[in-house]
Amino acid sequence: MTDGIPCLWMRGGTSKGAYFLASDLPEGRAAIDDLLVRIMGSPDARQIDGIGGADPLTSKVAILSPSTRADADVDYLFLQVHVGQALVSDAQGCGNILAGVGPAAIERGLVAAQTGETPVRIHMVNTGEIALARVATPQARVSYDGTARIDGVPGHHAGVPLMFTGLQGSMTGGAMLPTGRDVDVIEGIACTLIDMGMPIVVMDAADLGLTGREPREMLDADAALKARVEAIRLLAGPMMGLGDVTDKTVPKMTLVSPPQAGGAISTRSFIPHRCHATIGVFAAVSVAAACVLPRGPAARLAVLPKDGVFAVEHPTGAAEVRIERDSAGHVVAAGTVRTARKLMDGRVFPGPPRG
Repeated sequence: MTDGIPCLWMRGGTSKGAYFLASDLPEGRAAIDDLLVRIMGSPDARQIDGIGGADPLTSKVAILSPSTRADADVDYLFLQVHVGQALVSDAQGCGNILAGVGPAAIERGLVAAQTGETPVRIHMVNTGEIALARVATPQARVSYDGTARIDGVPGHHAGVPLMFTGLQGSMTGGAMLPTGRDVDVIEGIACTLIDMGMPIVVMDAADLGLTGREPREMLDADAALKARVEAIRLLAGPMMGLGDVTDKTVPKMTLVSPPQAGGAISTRSFIPHRCHATIGVFAAVSVAAACVLPRGPAARLAVLPKDGVFAVEHPTGAAEVRIERDSAGHVVAAGTVRTARKLMDGRVFPGPPRG
């Protein structure tokens, strides 16, 4: 490791992370986890001795390899490196980092670029689903320049359309509603426990004494609120088939309120212990799916779009989610457009062993 490890440092959606080829990393999760903690600079609130950005959104890793499946081009394993703990989790996927997987796979030679646009079929190892990404490749090279814009990211970049199928029950046994109910009452709060790509618990912000318009800093500073939300999360985890979630990053906790800026619904999402500056891609998909249920907090508050494109509002803007439903009204597919950008391509040098 003294010569460093090849690494792409990329922005994917509203997150940043390190993209590695599996062949450049040691074998075995224990060795990989130890290495990534040292690379990111955890456990340390500032991650000062690593490349992490002192925030869960900038302490992420994608590991890419040739696909093990005939219906995909590349395998993508997402790992969340905790900031304040020497802990690496594969308990969830990440749709934002996913936005950079197609470009990174082409940059690293796992997928051959076509002239104009290159489709990349991505096997999301964490959950088993397949995502189809379309990457701009004029002159058969990845281009990050374009006109697409997403809230939470300044400027305009090449859009990366993503389409997902088979998201139902991604981590909870195959059912979009793990308990089979639109509404479960936990600690006196009406909740929708839903997994449409990301297990989340949807609650009406008003039921917790909030407007849903509070800035994330105010919510992060509210110790009583966070304790109450965590108590609900710990009870919801086993109900969703996730077991003891004390040390897990799922389910995410999402407070919903009426839309404020012309969208379908407004959100404040805990991931799970800090309020998200935006909202994750799969969490947004799960929220949109909750909006079309017959009952529940989201269904009660949502303004349903006529064109099927749900603007899921968050603290810094909105995430657009397109959902497709069958004749019975069940959600069968979902898509979105994100952007990505290569920030650095080089070698990263891990810090000394922790201990």
